Amino acid sequence: MSETLIRNAHSVLTMDDAGSEFAGADVLIRDGVIVQIGEGLTSTGEVVEASNCVVTPGLVNTHHHLYQTLTRAVPGGQDALLFGWLQTLYPIWARFGPEEMRISALAGLAELALSGCTLTSDHLYLYPNGARLDDTVDAATEIGLRFHATRGAMSIGESDGGLPPDALVEREDAILEDCIRVIDAFHDPSEGAMVRVGVAPCSPFSVSRELMRDAALLARDKGVMMHTHLAENEEDIAYSEAKFGCRPGQYAEELGWTGPDVWHAHCVKLDGQEIDLFAQSRTGVAHCPCSNCRLGSGIAPIRDMVDAGVPVGLGVDGSASNDSSNLVAEARQAMLLQRVSRGADAMSAREALRLATRGGAEVLGRHDCGQIAAGKRADLALWDVSGIDSAGSWDKAALLLAGPQRVRHLFVEGRQVVRDGLLRTIDLAATLAHQNMLAQRLAGPT
Repeated sequence: MSETLIRNAHSVLTMDDAGSEFAGADVLIRDGVIVQIGEGLTSTGEVVEASNCVVTPGLVNTHHHLYQTLTRAVPGGQDALLFGWLQTLYPIWARFGPEEMRISALAGLAELALSGCTLTSDHLYLYPNGARLDDTVDAATEIGLRFHATRGAMSIGESDGGLPPDALVEREDAILEDCIRVIDAFHDPSEGAMVRVGVAPCSPFSVSRELMRDAALLARDKGVMMHTHLAENEEDIAYSEAKFGCRPGQYAEELGWTGPDVWHAHCVKLDGQEIDLFAQSRTGVAHCPCSNCRLGSGIAPIRDMVDAGVPVGLGVDGSASNDSSNLVAEARQAMLLQRVSRGADAMSAREALRLATRGGAEVLGRHDCGQIAAGKRADLALWDVSGIDSAGSWDKAALLLAGPQRVRHLFVEGRQVVRDGLLRTIDLAATLAHQNMLAQRLAGPT
């Protein structure tokens, strides 16, 4: 039996239905599960003193492309819109292989962990030079984060009117076969699972209508979730209307891509009818505010979505369009964008933090995560509020207004992944040296 007591926390933000918060409370975790919250608890296991810490559920990242951590700030894509940005980066990504995929994932996962993330999805949609989904699953297992891998795909290359180069697309029968392989190899549907797998054609402009439909049928036959990009910017809307004769939401509905087992990334340009459709069908949205700003895509109508009942979580998106995998910074950006578009009372710090925790867990179908409550998984972030970034704050629990950007301690399934601000599970310095070497090799002579 493994047991840890988090003792005398400054505050515990539970994210339960009532939004309960406790001062001076203890949290007892045993064998990967939260067993009790209260005062004066005792334990024969390890005791973590938390008097200077705010305790939250671990943050949940609902959209990422971990492989992109090797292509940050590429000059040709720094000031491009979505389609031009992709066309700049596709040739670079075509030079990736298993080594690049694994090291890039390790670096991105490390950054996520240090920013308080305990559960992340990943959308890997290209597989050059022998790369496989297995490379990122191995990285997540090594670093110790809970992982929702999605087997993405592109099947329509430039010669067939698509956006990606032909070298990065796959045959649709091979895509579906590999989806079955990785689901059978890695997907764990049980409560407390460390790895789950989803099916995730990249986008409506890189796969066929038939693959979208077949992928949905396969996912539901296997009982796994479905993910893709949707309505990211005006170019995306124009492509859908010209190619399919309808808006993205209608296209998704026609092909079976709505429902509680589906979540779409971005959705910046959803209109009122599409928001109602997503609310009624319980279709989830991964909101990626920093990437949307970086690519000039716009401000997603998150306030309208949440008010309508759309399940919404946060995503950092790939580091080639965000330049970071800092999930707590993403939560602050989500709050600020709703305020700049709707007014200072449009979203509170606590509501944005809820999107980053329980909201994301619900989008990913993980009702065993995202809350601090007896019986939930012991995924916890401890934020030290005694430092300069919280100095002078009258409300230490308002972390997104004045608080640290890195965690003091991070627990995943009761295991400590970050202790005293340092990652415990991998040699981070060696990983970064390896990543920088690969990035220089990809960039070529300077």
